Amino acid sequence: MTRRRLLGTAGAAGATGLVLGAAGGATGYAATRDEAPAALTSVGSTEVMFHGKHQPGITTPLQARGHLIAFDLAPGAGRKEAAALMRRWSATAERLMAGEPVTGGSADGTGHDTGIALDAGPSSLTVTFGFGATFFERTGLKGHRPPGLDPLPPFSADHLDTGRSNGDLWVQIGADDALVAFHALRAVQKEAAATATVRWQMDGFNRTPGATAKPMTARNLMGQIDGTGNPKPADSDFDQRVFVAAGAEDAAYDWLAGGSYAVVRRIRMLLDDWEKLPVDRQERVIGRRKADGAPLSGGTETTEMDLDKAGPDGKLLIPDNAHARISSPERNSGAAMLRRPFSYHDGISSDGSPDAGLLFICWQADPLRGFVPVQRKLDRGDALSPFLLHEASGLFAVPGGAAQGEYVGQRLLES
Repeated sequence: MTRRRLLGTAGAAGATGLVLGAAGGATGYAATRDEAPAALTSVGSTEVMFHGKHQPGITTPLQARGHLIAFDLAPGAGRKEAAALMRRWSATAERLMAGEPVTGGSADGTGHDTGIALDAGPSSLTVTFGFGATFFERTGLKGHRPPGLDPLPPFSADHLDTGRSNGDLWVQIGADDALVAFHALRAVQKEAAATATVRWQMDGFNRTPGATAKPMTARNLMGQIDGTGNPKPADSDFDQRVFVAAGAEDAAYDWLAGGSYAVVRRIRMLLDDWEKLPVDRQERVIGRRKADGAPLSGGTETTEMDLDKAGPDGKLLIPDNAHARISSPERNSGAAMLRRPFSYHDGISSDGSPDAGLLFICWQADPLRGFVPVQRKLDRGDALSPFLLHEASGLFAVPGGAAQGEYVGQRLLES
């Protein structure tokens, strides 16, 4: 899914030749006009392909920085304008993901390109596009709106701000460099121009690649390892769980083949309350050890949970209401989703507590078989729920990847 160019640090023997030969336009943008291109680090040189069966940013490894942004089509904008926007966005995303300046600009920041990402390589940049339920009404494509976009049911933990929920169009941006991510964000906003206006924006982060001694599962702001139970691309049923298969739905929804559904939730963590708990109590709430993510039933992070194992006192090692137990596929008829979140911190709220938590993003072939049954189960007795507030929500149909010469959503908008 990605093309890794391990070029070494600047100045390494032979590295410059590798950059010039392999990185192409990316290194042209990475250099100033008056200096020869220098070798990028392996983090900066990593490029994710724009074209493919699936859109980037779904199975791509977690990136250090992210922006989520939703747009509403402007009054009077319809299918024709939406198609032109998706064409512009796709062309912009393709160039930026290759580490090149936006078309019409120049590498020194004059003209159309802002130059924000000057000197940087692709840095694992991905740009992913999705459509909300209202998009189909406003473009006259109601007959092509898939049933998977039916509204999510209400949950008792919801305290949703409608102004920061849903939207006609959704864009996910991720990169391993903050300026590269922001550069893409500005380009997407500028290309929207008079066609669409920003409905909401959320900014997030993860650990920077290379910050740990070895690659590891991400930690959230509660300090817990988050994502251990994710389906793996090597699993025989991975595609079936995450991506919409060709012919899986009515012919009117063929445009979604190879695509997925994204559920997006802004989940505030009540960190002041959480941090008052001793570590052993936090671990019982989650059902896993904080240090290494191993289940309380024993083993390592990747050891299968033994949900029936009891301690010397006869009590279950993983409590009945532990988050890991309640959300496990074994307790949800096999329901699973690919979680790919960002953490966020938006300062201090009016009550003096941190406005921080998780920008939860999960991917599945069908939200009614992925997110919904698991969230319903969590809603009924998860030990973690008292420490969370679900403040915003969105559901988007994410088309399959664009082939060479196509733009994202072309099969829908030109059907």
